[in-house]
Order: sequence, then structure tokens, then C-alpha cells
Amino acid sequence: MRRSFRIALPLALVIIVLDQATKAWIQHSMVLYTTRPVIPDFFNLVYVLNRGAAFGFLNRSDIQWQTYFFFAATALAVMIIAHLLRMARDADTLLILGLGGILGGAIGNLFDRIRTGEVVDFLDFYWKTYHWPAFNVADIAIFLGSMALLVAFYRLRRPRGDG
Repeated sequence: MRRSFRIALPLALVIIVLDQATKAWIQHSMVLYTTRPVIPDFFNLVYVLNRGAAFGFLNRSDIQWQTYFFFAATALAVMIIAHLLRMARDADTLLILGLGGILGGAIGNLFDRIRTGEVVDFLDFYWKTYHWPAFNVADIAIFLGSMALLVAFYRLRRPRGDG
């Protein structure tokens, strides 16, 4: 098995397990649409459901095709990630880690969509009246994986200097 898969797949699995475990904990310890303050004026635990994607994109109850759309998008993403992992050089560790993070996050949210058609979000950061949209562990992995990819791609494109 290629080094890229030996790194990315276990990382993705850890993310999926952590994501699903934290969502199950929220679902069993909170009532839907409730809030628990953790750090006053900064961070709450909430229990909300999101039919859409990041920042509430397509989070509407009057359309029913979101689940199919996100299932297809995730399937495409998994195929692209698998291809990129096959093409990755062993030295591209940051790229491999980024792909593993995105893979784990995408599959974590996909499990929710398959089960219920909605994703559990529970991390709520805010300041005064400004709230960041609620998110979950899978979303963190996708974000961090995307940032790792940006840095890795920047490094790949940067000309090598003499010092």
C-alpha cells in the first residue's frame, strides 16, 4: 500500500470516529435546538440540524434534493481524493494529511446525511451579537485539510532557491 494511503486513511478513520462520537454525545445529552453556555460571551454548545452545507448553503426545508446532491458531491470528492493520493509523492506529507482530513470530514458528514438527511452541528462561537455558523468536528477537519492543501500547493508551485 502506498505511503499516502497508509497516512491518509487512518487519519480519515480517526476523524470519522471522533466526529460521529461527538455528534452522538450531543444528540444524547442535549435537546434539539437548545444551548449550553461553555465560555460566556464566546462559546456555546448547541444542538442544531443542518440540511445544507457550510454557512447554511441549501439549508432549506422546502427542497428535498439536498441529500442526493451532497451524496453525489461527496462521492466525487472521494474519487478525486483517491486519485490525488495515488499521485502524491511520499515527500508530500502535508498534502497527504490535508487530503486525509478532507476525506474524514466529508465521510463523517455523509454518514449523517445518509442516516437522517441532516448534519448535526454543535459548536457555536460568537462575540456580542456576531455568531459564526454552528459547525462540527467533520467541518473542522475539512477546513484544516483545505488549509493544509493550500499550503502544500503553494509549496509545490514555489520556485526552489539556492538558500
